[in-house]
Order: sequence, then structure tokens, then C-alpha cells
Amino acid sequence: MTSDPHDDGPLRHSPLDAAHRRLGAKMVPFGGWEMPLSYPAGTLAEHAACRERAVVFDVSHLGTVRVAGPHAQELLQSVLTNDLGKIGPGRAQYTHLLSDHDGSVLDDIIVWWREPDLFDVMPNASNTSRVTEALGAGEDVTATRAVIACQGPDARSRLAAVSPAAAAIGRFRVGTFEYEGVACVVAGTGYTGEDGVECAVPNAVAEPFWEALLAAGFEPAGLGARDTLRLEAALPLHGHELGPGISSLQAGLEWVVAWDTPFRGKDALAAEKAAGPARVLRGLAVEGRRPPRAEQVVLRDGVEVGVVTSGNFSPGLGHGIALALVAPDVEIGTPVQIDARGTMLDAMIVTTPFVEKKKG
Repeated sequence: MTSDPHDDGPLRHSPLDAAHRRLGAKMVPFGGWEMPLSYPAGTLAEHAACRERAVVFDVSHLGTVRVAGPHAQELLQSVLTNDLGKIGPGRAQYTHLLSDHDGSVLDDIIVWWREPDLFDVMPNASNTSRVTEALGAGEDVTATRAVIACQGPDARSRLAAVSPAAAAIGRFRVGTFEYEGVACVVAGTGYTGEDGVECAVPNAVAEPFWEALLAAGFEPAGLGARDTLRLEAALPLHGHELGPGISSLQAGLEWVVAWDTPFRGKDALAAEKAAGPARVLRGLAVEGRRPPRAEQVVLRDGVEVGVVTSGNFSPGLGHGIALALVAPDVEIGTPVQIDARGTMLDAMIVTTPFVEKKKG
């Protein structure tokens, strides 16, 4: 994720900062925050725990912009790409905020529609002020709560021991629950490819709630595992698969664009659609364990055809994987090479996600 030019101040800290340090977390800067990269078990163990059992992530670095009032839906509909008319109160929706200039994605956002006239808009860490400015309204309430993501095949059963109401929330549904008498918000969303929920918990009970989840059998996981999990699921990261010069169309996310609604950047995006995007996002499976990395060049028959946006070792597959923006004619099944600092990695263009969610 790129740094935010709107936020040059000191690193911010999660309400759970002390809890992470007690657990021995390795803390790193991320999007203007200091957050846990991993815990003593390590990224590979945390990744496996999410795929096989249940983990808990602190994602308090995500923003919350609260937009309320009788015109809140109309405002969001006029700015963001997706159609809120497809859902209603008690639902969540993935959407984009575009640049008026070129239609590129300034941020990808989850909107939690809590009540008829109440929305929590959830930007990426470094983009909260940018989203608030684009909306021209809303209250930044990020500092008032922790956001805790419970993810994995056993997440709901373990969460039920702490809050049955939170565990029962459906996929892309939004609801409320109480913890120690304090009102909290929960959404059936996540960023791992696994089932789970994200809980927005006021600061007063954030640490007790976190500790209760650990006591219920959740294992803590950090940004390292979050990145390998989301990459295996081929989920975009702003600043990599989305960002300056990268549009919803290039990223293969036209499904979040409601062409029959008004939204910021519509004319620029429509012009790109008419011309056809000059590059598209593809998945690459790499031979061997060496991980490709962002900004490495992709070649076909020795000719540059694109650039890696994200790359890593896949713990689930045992080899390197990557997402890359490449020429539109680089189709599934095409053999390519990645220039990894002078070492050529053989790769193949493949379908995504790289790892399918387990059924049942």
C-alpha cells in the first residue's frame, strides 16, 4: 500500500498495540500505522492456521468514515462506482472511488450500510482523508474503535463462544452485537479467501474482546499472513493492483461499476471502456520457490509485455505466484518469464484465484 500524501505525521497505533507487544509481535510501519507483521509462530504458521483453523487479525488501520442523514445514500451513490440500490440496510458492498482525471482507482472501499440513513465507509489505511475529501461529508471515527477480523473455516464456531450474534452474521451482511454491555458492529467480510467476519469494537472493550477471542482458540496473525492469504485468493491491494493509473477495468473489476448510475470519474472510465484497456490483470504461477516481487518485468518471447504488481511465495501451493498487469493479448496458458533482478523466472499465465476456498 502506498503512503498517503495527506498524512505525513507520526505513526498511529491501534487500540490493541499493547496486546500485540505482549504477544511478541514484530511491529512494522504500514499505511501510516505501526501494525504487527507477524507473531513468534511466523507468517507461514499463521497462514496455515487461517486456511485450516481460525485466526484473528487486527485491521484497525482500516478507516471508518461515518456518513449519516437523509441524503447519505444519494451522496455515496453520486461518488462511488457500485450501485447501493442493489442492496439495502444491513448489507455491505465493495466499491471504488475513482479519479475524475483518468478514472483510476483512488481507493477500493467496503460500505457497511448499517441503518436506512447511516453508513460506515471503510477506506484503506492511508486513504481515509482522501475519501472524506471526495465525499465532502462524513465523520472520521477511525480513532474510536478497533476492527478485528476473524477468519478461517473454524472462525464462526469459535466466535460463537464469545458472541453468538456476531458469529451468526451472514456473508456481506451487517449487524450489531454487544460485548460487556457495549454496542459493536459486525460485517460478514474479510480479505483472506476464507469465511469470517470483521468486528468494529469500541476502544473501551477492544482489548477484552481480543483476549476473549484468543481464549476461544483463535490464533493471532499479522500483515505477512494477510498478504500471502489475499494473494492466493487474488484479492487486490491498493497501491499494487489498484491505484494511480490503474482502473477498475484493468484490474478485472468492472463488476463493481454500475454504468447506469452517476459516479465520480465515470466519463474517463467510459472512454477507457470504449477504447479497450491497454493492459489487464493476470495471475502467474512461477516454477520453483523463489518469489517474484512487485515491479519486476514480465516478458513473452523475450519482449516486455507487463509488470508484476504483487508477488510472493504461496504457502498453500509451494511455489511462487504473482499478479501482473500485462498486454491484453497475453492469455491464460501463455508461458512467460519474470526478470527477478537479472534472474529469469519461468512462469505461466493461469486462472485465479490461485487457491480455491474449501467447500463445506
